[in-house]
Amino acid sequence: MFAILTATAQVGEYRKDLAVGFSGGYVLNKVSFNPTILQSFHGGCTFGATLRYTCEKYFGIICAIQTELNFTQLGWKEKIETSSDTYERTVNYFHIPAFARIGFGRERKGVQGYVLIGPQIGFCIGDSETRGGEWSEETLDKRPNHVVEQYDLPIQKKFEYGICGGLGFEVSNPKVGHFQIEGRYYYGLSSIFNDSKADRFSRSANGAIIAKVTWLYDVIKTKNPKIR
Repeated sequence: MFAILTATAQVGEYRKDLAVGFSGGYVLNKVSFNPTILQSFHGGCTFGATLRYTCEKYFGIICAIQTELNFTQLGWKEKIETSSDTYERTVNYFHIPAFARIGFGRERKGVQGYVLIGPQIGFCIGDSETRGGEWSEETLDKRPNHVVEQYDLPIQKKFEYGICGGLGFEVSNPKVGHFQIEGRYYYGLSSIFNDSKADRFSRSANGAIIAKVTWLYDVIKTKNPKIR
């Protein structure tokens, strides 16, 4: 019985690792409108600070919590097929995701794969419009379903929230830290414009594909010579 309890107690390996660093990447975003607005991807940048706390290794699974503060450019780019008009809106956010992170592989020296998922909140800090083409009453009247209310309409809901998840791999070196490459998807659960029955849009939520590179450095390490 004592042997069984001892083996059970050793299944989870305690960790107390804290790593901090920076990240940067590229974002492809569309806004899910209802009524629909035909779009191509809007491209923008993202960068910010990252903090990761690793708490346990359980059956070879490296368990951690990761949070970030990111500046992110979202928005939409309309695909107008009825005229030469062009339209693009860039919406700037501060985003804070909070991830549960599960890793598989080496912790200190070598390669590790990982998945992460969790909620994300954001706050709009500004936006800008870019127009091209004729932009006359005639070209506006040719828009599908006559959906034109989005033009010049300010971002009415500054606060947003959603779910974000991703996959990546990490290369670690005890002297220089951890380098990560990953892909994410953000699914917005809130609208950027008012969405009551009296409003034009019943939905206007962000949906983003994100590619990121991150560097992390350990500021606190668990003292255990068996950790690889």
